Amino acid sequence: MAERGLILVNTGEGKGKTTAALGLALRAVGDGLRVLILQFIKSGGGYGELKGIARLGESIEIRPMGNGFVYHRQEQSAEAMAAHKKAAAEAWAMLEREVQSDVWDIIIMDEINYAMKFGLVSEEKVLSMLKAKPERLHVVLTGRDAPESIIAIADTVTEMRMVKHAYQKGIKAMKGIEF
Repeated sequence: MAERGLILVNTGEGKGKTTAALGLALRAVGDGLRVLILQFIKSGGGYGELKGIARLGESIEIRPMGNGFVYHRQEQSAEAMAAHKKAAAEAWAMLEREVQSDVWDIIIMDEINYAMKFGLVSEEKVLSMLKAKPERLHVVLTGRDAPESIIAIADTVTEMRMVKHAYQKGIKAMKGIEF
């Protein structure tokens, strides 16, 4: 285990931010590390990673904590946004407990960047948590539109850039590939 935990960010418009974090999780479990994945937007059921991670044993957990996707090109009703904010608050409370629990070697905050963008979790809270996290803990933040303040304190930032996507040809998202 490294003496100092890293802060890693996977961001950008291209596909693969969560997938890269899951690959890192797989590698870490293979090396005996304990990994927690908290999903801030996804609400459970139907995602291949849930079934795959369940097969890996006790070294890794995934917890879908969101209320489903916040559609950035559509207006959300006040009721829908309230449900998203409630789910994000519950996920954040769990994250704070788990960060301080000393159980995990890596915590992946899946789609936390989107949660910040849509005001579901404040950027200030995330920055404060990152600065106060246990020294040995690695954290990974995924999602489009990572704030500059998060990028500034991160150790590694990877930006996924879309060159082309099957969706542009009218091909729908495929099980095992996109979800």
